[in-house]
Amino acid sequence: MANLATQALNNLQVIGQALESGELQRASTILNALHPAEVATLLESVPYSQRSYIWNTLGPDDLGEILLLVGEEVRSGLIKNMNQDEMLSATEGLELDDLADLLADLPETVALSALSSMSIRDRQRVESVLSFDEESAGGLMNTDTVTVRKEVTIDVVLRYLRARDELPAHTDTLFVVDQNDHYIGSLPLTSVLTSDPSHVVLDLMEDSIDPLLHSLSNKEVAMRFETLDLVTAPVIDEDNKLIGRITIDDVVDVIREEGEHSVMSMAGLTEEEDLFAPVTQSTKRRALWLGVNMATAFLAAWVISLFQSTLEELIVLAVLIPVVASMGGIAGSQTLILVIRGIALDQIGPINSKILIWRELAIGALNGLVWAVIVGLIAYLWFGNLQLGWVIGLAMIANLVCAGLAGALIPIALRRYGIDPALAGGVVLTTITDVVGIFAFLGLATVLLI
Repeated sequence: MANLATQALNNLQVIGQALESGELQRASTILNALHPAEVATLLESVPYSQRSYIWNTLGPDDLGEILLLVGEEVRSGLIKNMNQDEMLSATEGLELDDLADLLADLPETVALSALSSMSIRDRQRVESVLSFDEESAGGLMNTDTVTVRKEVTIDVVLRYLRARDELPAHTDTLFVVDQNDHYIGSLPLTSVLTSDPSHVVLDLMEDSIDPLLHSLSNKEVAMRFETLDLVTAPVIDEDNKLIGRITIDDVVDVIREEGEHSVMSMAGLTEEEDLFAPVTQSTKRRALWLGVNMATAFLAAWVISLFQSTLEELIVLAVLIPVVASMGGIAGSQTLILVIRGIALDQIGPINSKILIWRELAIGALNGLVWAVIVGLIAYLWFGNLQLGWVIGLAMIANLVCAGLAGALIPIALRRYGIDPALAGGVVLTTITDVVGIFAFLGLATVLLI
């Protein structure tokens, strides 16, 4: 991974220097020698002015693959600057599942032209993939499968494979079906190559792993691959008919996107965010999230204003407010992230959610007691006021208990109402811990110190 990252940075530096010095021919030569994945990384790493030149310098052969490898926002920008002939050229040579993904982003007229130029069989396959939700197994699958019957011998299978011009990419398994294409099992190529040719497929096929229903979500597909260590998996419809297959290279993309989504959502951004998008475009997108945070900040400020007279009489309280609020925020974030991860991995459900909530409450209470003693002692030594130490200690216990409860309940509740916990959980949690921490601290101070 480190070597790949270093190579990407080297490519960026070399191309950047060539463009700045006006060595356009050298830059073109370097660009067209790169792998499509390296070009995609480069396109996402340069500003718009250089991105346009790089794209126009590339040869036509890899444009489709590069478009699929860049982020959605970058892809949209590149497509806007392409004419219809260039778009059609980009669709040539792609695998059918990749072609379906690209056609979904192209203008309708271009997509129709691309489909009309295909053979009837390929067009039907692509249209089949396009008919499924792109976030499902059906939208992720490739319809190019190799099937055999259970009653034939391995010798027949070998002759059948030799008669084909080539096997679909990433083929490591043949699928066993009946005469109506109903899925029966799978036959690894290793078994075909190492078994006695007289053996029958039925005796060698595997049926221990269930096929994937086309409506299964991408996330569930990725979990199935991870749990069962799959490389290839068959996809079926409601009638158990084989309609395609999913390979590990597609699942790796899903896992990467899920990881990026979790990280970016914490800041109110999407995994497709363009690092070098126009300033006005990025400003608008981020302004909404900043507005939400501003509203929560004013809520905390309003709570503080309720105790204005208390603060006027004991100004030292204002110094310690950030301590209580920040400790609650950190404690809650630890629980929130843990629970969001558990939800993403389908480890949390109605059966164990109550146990988890009580566990986080206990952790919050124990941490609250420990840090109440520490913070209370620091406050006493700093300001020489024992009662102040008691107040901040009690507020610390209340806020950490609340933080543990909120960190567990918020993502569970958000998921129940169909809201992405990774997107909204952080803001809701911060609001709760700030308000509770400040209210507890200043409320106790009003009762015990004033």
